[in-house]
Amino acid sequence: MAPAGINQTNETGPEIQNTCYICCSSCTAGQARVREGDRGRLPVIVAAGLLFAAGLVFSTALRSTGHAWAEYLILLAAYVLVGGRIILEAFKGLLGARVFDENFLMTVATFCAIAIRQVPEAVAVMLFYSIGEYLQELAAGRSRRSITALLEIRPDYANLKTDGETLKVRPEEVQVGQSIIVRPGERVPLDGEIVKGTSFVDTSALTGESVPRKVKAGENILAGTVNGPGLLEVRVTRPAGESSIARILDLVKNAAARKAPTEQFITTFARYYSPAMVLGAAATAVIPSLVVPEATFSEWVYRALVLLVISCPCALVVSIPLSYFGGLGGASRNGILIKGGNFLEALTRLHTVVFDKTGTLTRGVFKVSTVVPRNGYRQHEVLRLAAAVESGSNHPIARSIIEAYGQEATANALEDFREIAGCGVKARMEGRMVLAGNGLMLHRENVPHDDCDITGTVVYVAVDGILAGYIVISDEVKQDAAETISALKRLGIKKTVMLTGDDEASARQVAAVLGIDTYFARLLPEDKVGKLEELQAPLKDRWEKLLVMGDGINDAPVLARAAIGAAMGGLGSDAAIEAADIVITDDRPGKLVTAIEIARRTKRIVVQNIVLTLGIKVFFLILGAAGIATIWGAVFADVGVTLLAVLNAARALRPAVSRFQTVF
Repeated sequence: MAPAGINQTNETGPEIQNTCYICCSSCTAGQARVREGDRGRLPVIVAAGLLFAAGLVFSTALRSTGHAWAEYLILLAAYVLVGGRIILEAFKGLLGARVFDENFLMTVATFCAIAIRQVPEAVAVMLFYSIGEYLQELAAGRSRRSITALLEIRPDYANLKTDGETLKVRPEEVQVGQSIIVRPGERVPLDGEIVKGTSFVDTSALTGESVPRKVKAGENILAGTVNGPGLLEVRVTRPAGESSIARILDLVKNAAARKAPTEQFITTFARYYSPAMVLGAAATAVIPSLVVPEATFSEWVYRALVLLVISCPCALVVSIPLSYFGGLGGASRNGILIKGGNFLEALTRLHTVVFDKTGTLTRGVFKVSTVVPRNGYRQHEVLRLAAAVESGSNHPIARSIIEAYGQEATANALEDFREIAGCGVKARMEGRMVLAGNGLMLHRENVPHDDCDITGTVVYVAVDGILAGYIVISDEVKQDAAETISALKRLGIKKTVMLTGDDEASARQVAAVLGIDTYFARLLPEDKVGKLEELQAPLKDRWEKLLVMGDGINDAPVLARAAIGAAMGGLGSDAAIEAADIVITDDRPGKLVTAIEIARRTKRIVVQNIVLTLGIKVFFLILGAAGIATIWGAVFADVGVTLLAVLNAARALRPAVSRFQTVF
């Protein structure tokens, strides 16, 4: 059918334009070329079809009047109309080392048919091949439209606020730090922080979430979302080229270049399959007429032509990439950005899923629930000391302590402030060394303590090596976290694991509530990487995959080290985009279940197409070699099967509605 990259040699080289016209036409110019080609091809096909019908209807009459040449003239005119482009592409392929593609096979088969005076069959091959190619492009148009829909969420303009007036400019002209106005119903053009105003924004284009989200002054807002009823003033925090929507579009467009193993196999298979079939057809045409008694050369040439037409691998090399491309597009519409077909296929072989706790399974919104003083200190004093020393940190736990203190806690009075990863903070304050952190911090600083088995997230406060007390922080488990773990087990995931830097008691409590198989607590960032390698070591890496899901910032090392890294809620995080293979654009771990279901549905479609195509082709190849199948059967085995495979592949473009999604 259409050029499908049978001889693709370099995913990033100049031949990529022939690899998959579906992907390349996602740009505006590409879409225009495809639409122009569609409009111009249909009249040619109709004209050739009318000439072909006339040649068949009047062939007997023309032959009886001695004007047999007129039959050939009509049929050859139809042949040139629909076959001229294919013949031209075949000769270009010969010059450009792209020899054994579908254009070459069709050209050789029809030239030989004309040579043995089977002109109607030659015209039929070219005509039905062109019809199938045209219908195939119509089916593939759904894939192009899915990418077009993504491109349409890119804002066209920004209302720049300057010197008391508002100017409409291109988003690329707005500088970081400038203010823009977003009116009701407008699409937010750039990432920024809301300076003034309250509204509801539609984030479905980015996150797949249909419920509008309330935003107010002080909150961040992302490009690509649609403003609701309120007027917003936004201070720009990222240039247009680095906005969330720009990174999403770049990720989705580049995803097609990372091919799944099945795609790579089919491409390699086609390189060897096509030459083998050409040689086999040549042998079929020549050898039997030399060694089989009473065998005629013309009969075996005809059988060889049938084999050539049947053997075109178009159905595989077009429908398989289309299936994966559809799966990637379907996932992106659900707020799941997958960086390539290889990761989409890897999701079908998941064995172990590893979760970070804070911000992934829990909300990461901490609140002080208990303050317990020790060694003569009072509750208020413990909270004041903790708030003061934590004022130098941006950690969510630090913010919860400062919020609970309720008064101004400034870092100006701190000296020698240090934040120790995975432990806590310490600083000199009022002439005393104050530290706030977890149990690891107490052991590190040799602070005597007896309170080691406390349920929840605990922040210990010590002054000059003496325990002043501890603060218990509660972190709420996400609404869909427990159902996510349950759904993963129903999908056949063998093992679920939780890694956390929190204390043993807190980790044990969350694991028990969610039904997680195994957990590891008190892990520093480097400890998480080591534990991940231990979990990954016994797996058969080719067939059994391990996925890590984290918040995309603190968990960047393990996301990068895992076979599959999934960053959740990482849309605004550069670390998430860079480190993860899958980016889930909201804070719902249940989207992982949706991603797995999309991946499995895509793989089922791919397997169906492989079985359907090879099964029918092998059947017709046997009939063709036996002299039973005709050129008409060969046309069905090629064009018909390709169209069926493409239509089946188009099912991957349907919006995915996970059974899990209906729960929440």
